[in-house]
Amino acid sequence: MAKIELTDLSVTFSAHQQKRVSLKEYLVRGLFRRSSNPVLKVHALSGINLSARDGDRVGVIGHNGAGKTTLLKTLAGVYPPTEGTREVEGKICSLFDITLGFEQEASGWENILYRAYLQGETPTSIRNKIDGIAAFSELGDFLNIAVRNYSAGMLMRLAFSIATAVEPEVLLVDEVLAVGDLAFQRKAQARMRELMGASRLMVIVAHDLETIRSMCTHVVWMAHGRILKQGDPNEVVDEYVEAVTGKKPEPRLVAA
Repeated sequence: MAKIELTDLSVTFSAHQQKRVSLKEYLVRGLFRRSSNPVLKVHALSGINLSARDGDRVGVIGHNGAGKTTLLKTLAGVYPPTEGTREVEGKICSLFDITLGFEQEASGWENILYRAYLQGETPTSIRNKIDGIAAFSELGDFLNIAVRNYSAGMLMRLAFSIATAVEPEVLLVDEVLAVGDLAFQRKAQARMRELMGASRLMVIVAHDLETIRSMCTHVVWMAHGRILKQGDPNEVVDEYVEAVTGKKPEPRLVAA
């Protein structure tokens, strides 16, 4: 069973406010004294309540900086809650920041193993998948060299091939991935559809509202780290569009 349960969840970061200091002040205070900049509390998420179960497809919408990606990272366990509770059951597959954490001096083959272990694979399970990952990436002999020599596109292709080789129960997706050239993008989109169909529970962040309408069973509208509204996809998306544009959406045709 896959499950997400967030109760009164908040995530707060501490950051030092930067203020301008003259050269004289800097020298008087000393080069190696601890910074006296005041600490600023950033409330990235506040009072989040969200419940999802097997079969749910949750879409998250909102303006840039609304807290959507922070919500995904909290679900993935990257950020621990500072208040409230987070309960996630099921094997998680996270499709965001997928190129972070590569060992730059290691080969493509070695990085396949490193990243697969981080995703919860075992030596036995990855043995049955490694050739498929390599074939999907289409990197061929480049897998024998250090990834520091890869182009950004090559690294993205390898990262995507590894990240999508799992059998997810809880799938977390941040936007639609643009991976490699046109032919590879089509392969990637087909792989994404397979993952979305195979996952028990999915949470997707996207600005493409039509994708959200057609794909999701539940939509969460976020602003400034809070949930403004959640519920039926068409209702929530229509209210969001009206709030952003100031116009009521056109009536939607309903098939007979």
